[in-house]
Amino acid sequence: MDKIKVIGEQTLSGKIYISGAKNSAVALIPAAILSDKAVIDRVPNISDVKSLREIMEYLGVETRVSDGKMFVDATNIENRDITKEYSTKLRASYYFMGALLAKFKKVVISLPGGCSIGKRSFDFHLNGFEKLGAKVTVNEDIYTIEADKLVGADIHLPFPSVGATVNIMLAAIFAEGVTTIDNAAFEPEIGNVIDFLNSAGANIVGKDTSKLTITGVKELSGGNIRVIPDRIEAGTYILAGVMNGKNLEICDICPEHLTSFFEKLKEMGADFEIKGDTVITNKVAHLKPVNIETAAYPGFATDLQQPITTLLLMADGVSTLKETIYENRFQNTKYLNEMGAHIEITGDTITVYGPTKLNGKVVKTSDLRAGAALILAALSAHGETTITDIKHLLRGYSNLIQKLTNVGAKIWLEEE
Repeated sequence: MDKIKVIGEQTLSGKIYISGAKNSAVALIPAAILSDKAVIDRVPNISDVKSLREIMEYLGVETRVSDGKMFVDATNIENRDITKEYSTKLRASYYFMGALLAKFKKVVISLPGGCSIGKRSFDFHLNGFEKLGAKVTVNEDIYTIEADKLVGADIHLPFPSVGATVNIMLAAIFAEGVTTIDNAAFEPEIGNVIDFLNSAGANIVGKDTSKLTITGVKELSGGNIRVIPDRIEAGTYILAGVMNGKNLEICDICPEHLTSFFEKLKEMGADFEIKGDTVITNKVAHLKPVNIETAAYPGFATDLQQPITTLLLMADGVSTLKETIYENRFQNTKYLNEMGAHIEITGDTITVYGPTKLNGKVVKTSDLRAGAALILAALSAHGETTITDIKHLLRGYSNLIQKLTNVGAKIWLEEE
């Protein structure tokens, strides 16, 4: 298994350019099968995209990437069962549920995979499909979802789930009549998918609000979209700058997507400046402790909870962080503690005692954002850190090692 090695305490200076958003790309690619041909620009170079392209190829869909643009030709798509071999590679394989159901009125898929950070039930997705007229059958982790026809319905989500919002929206594209999704999630990535679908001829109203209205259409054609900047990648590198930067510039971001994150950095006394689509960061000697609680957008993003935990270790005092989205998203704390941190877990809340001096150790990534937290820790730690099981990191951070090397980090991949 490949490893990442880091020698910490290096000053980071220069420019890091943010890639297209993982959470947009992994929804846009399955959505592209609803249109015979589509173009998706600014596709990130991550393993999740590679896995989705393998599923597309398996379904008979041609994909080609050139200069960051993905060209999709679904003219010869076949509705094949998505087996465990493909579905377990990533969580976002579940978006083929909604897309194939819309296109063929039937989909058979094994239980999707992804990071082990909590239960993340499919109930909201499945209930939405059923309200549209589909029948759902589950047999040993194989989901069969089929309908004679799909008819628009009023659907209320008990929780604003990103996955359920997108999946139900995809399923409703060709449904007869009008579908409404109330208490919908409205993360920027969902808006990106809406823009793509509308560019191909869909009729979706309510972008950036908690209520979506989808009027069914007969077909889509020629969708074209540019993936928005990855706000979680941006936040991760901004944290690196707050911890180790000297005029480190994080470029090509959408600051308005990170409002809650910036509010907490200001509260801590971090040195950062927003200039257009760039954030300039510098390390400061002292940071204030804060209390953070994750929430659905526009609240503090759960995907930045683990990375900012590493920054809280630098604060002068005790911070708390409450996780309200996933129940198993503190797996990074074990390894941070092994590096010298003092973090205590009580139910859905961690207490972080600072300031703490970290030392390089051999640590393991348990999930994608835990891996990001360990990268940040390694960049600040004394000595050498070895990070194992890096497949999780490669799922979501495009050209991670090169980007950090370019700004002065001593980080490299050790292949086995």
